[in-house]
Amino acid sequence: MLIVIFYIAITVEAMTAALAAGRRQMDWFGVCVLACVTALGGGSARDIILGHYPLTWVGNPWLLVLACGAALFTIGIARVVHRLRWPFLLLDALGLVVFSIIGCNVALEMGQHPVIVIVAGMLTGIVGGILRDVLCNDIPLVFSGELYATVSALTGIIYFGGLMLELPQDLVIIGAMTVGFGLRVAAIVFKWEMPRFVYDKDLR
Repeated sequence: MLIVIFYIAITVEAMTAALAAGRRQMDWFGVCVLACVTALGGGSARDIILGHYPLTWVGNPWLLVLACGAALFTIGIARVVHRLRWPFLLLDALGLVVFSIIGCNVALEMGQHPVIVIVAGMLTGIVGGILRDVLCNDIPLVFSGELYATVSALTGIIYFGGLMLELPQDLVIIGAMTVGFGLRVAAIVFKWEMPRFVYDKDLR
């Protein structure tokens, strides 16, 4: 189940990146690069930091084909994509929690400390979006109040905690995905945000 959703998540992330590239009038090469960075950047950052080789897309080069294919497909349907806002948001939320769980699994398999396990899950879930926003010259979404990194961390904590309690893995996966996905969707619907730090030197 995780693997299937993983592929769907990569496709969705690549498509959202292609739309971001289109809004900035990038050429087709730029669209594909941004799609690959967004869809695979989180896992790559995790693997580099943990020394986990080969990188996911190096071991499975067809993931690059999937990301580029999704990006080029988006170019073709760009005129109707705006009607699919909610499906994209829901699939993105699902992808976030799945990426987070997969990242935790990689760290667990390497015998990493619990804190690193959670961080690995977060890196996998959020770094691709950060890289996309940086390349688009935007303030990353996860730094703008969105409950995104928090959802990733909570998903990882629930997943790791469930495994430590020796609960059935399938049950733990479903529980972590349900809580993480539900929280992310609720944050979108009700516009929940992290507190912001506002510093104005003129107010001293």
